[in-house]
Amino acid sequence: MRNCPLDPLPGFRLVSSMWFLWLFLLFCSSGPFTEAKCKFPAIFNFGDSNSDTGGFWAAFPAEHSPFGMTYFKKPAGRASDGRLVIDFLAQALGLPFLSPYLKSIGSDFRHGANFATAASTVLLPNTSLFVTGISPFSLAIQLNQIKDLQAHVLEPNHYGNLPHPKIFSKALYTIDIGQNDFTSNLNAIGIEGVKQYLPQVASQIAWTIKELYDMGGRNFMVFNLAPIGCFPAFLTELRHNISDLDEYGCMISYNNAVVDYNNMLNETLHQVLDVLQDASVIYVDTHSVKLELFQHPKEHGLLYGTKACCGHGGGAYNFDPEVFCGNSKVINGINITATACEDPQNYVSWDGIHATEAANKIITWAVLGGSYSHPFFPLSKLCDLQPIG
Repeated sequence: MRNCPLDPLPGFRLVSSMWFLWLFLLFCSSGPFTEAKCKFPAIFNFGDSNSDTGGFWAAFPAEHSPFGMTYFKKPAGRASDGRLVIDFLAQALGLPFLSPYLKSIGSDFRHGANFATAASTVLLPNTSLFVTGISPFSLAIQLNQIKDLQAHVLEPNHYGNLPHPKIFSKALYTIDIGQNDFTSNLNAIGIEGVKQYLPQVASQIAWTIKELYDMGGRNFMVFNLAPIGCFPAFLTELRHNISDLDEYGCMISYNNAVVDYNNMLNETLHQVLDVLQDASVIYVDTHSVKLELFQHPKEHGLLYGTKACCGHGGGAYNFDPEVFCGNSKVINGINITATACEDPQNYVSWDGIHATEAANKIITWAVLGGSYSHPFFPLSKLCDLQPIG
């Protein structure tokens, strides 16, 4: 049994002691995949590297160790040492890990599909992946992919690894994307420049929900943006003054800008809910959970907040923009390799940009409890939750 945080996140302080004890025993135990009684027989996920379970590396095969070292013991298409929030969420609902839609070998879509790919944006990119690193699989492309999947499902004789036609109306739709829209041009045009197009980002997410609703979708969970001002990579790369750092070492101005966007996203989703009144459109405040972990890692069983596990350079951040996690490069005649720490379970940040499995488990714990969802959305009342140990 893994040592779980005895001091729950702020939202969990709202639950009764017996409820917390049940959650503790459930999520700190481990068990194999078992199908459970649940309102949601499938998950369809849309997103970027925070929820990509292998789509990007299916399209551009090149992932290598130490990614996947903790749980899978090998690279598994995830930007982490182990499982992501979407993995833990699937496990908790009694579903298998989601197959990436772009993976042609070994995929099974009977319980949903993952359309997320690393480096994806909400808005359609106007440049090449090989120029800026932004993925061509934007949210609109991911939407087209699920429409294509549904079209194949509705054919008279579809293959056995596709979902049942009725599953689209019963599935849970999760959307975790927008971070790359926020950060990709941040150094070049600054916070005020980025703010000019963020309303389009929120509107595109809202439009996507309406399109999925027309396909039959009725239950949507939209994750907000993380506090990027606390990420080791952005603390290293983004311009800022010492006076812009708060007591926890996070950049105040960037985090405030993220909060402004998150508030706008929340308001936009409320407007969607007013139109689609028979749908559940849930705003999930994972930002608050991640901020809490960065600020108080030790209170949740971790040791390091703004320092990356996998990187190069040591110091406060252990992030080198010249050499990303697992890569090697000759700099000034010296071969440099960004290696992983031996104890990723003690870190919030895996590689300076993404979370460790340990942090992802705590985030999932908060999501399942429901107190970080607006409106309140306790999945425990809709499903017999399974262990995610």
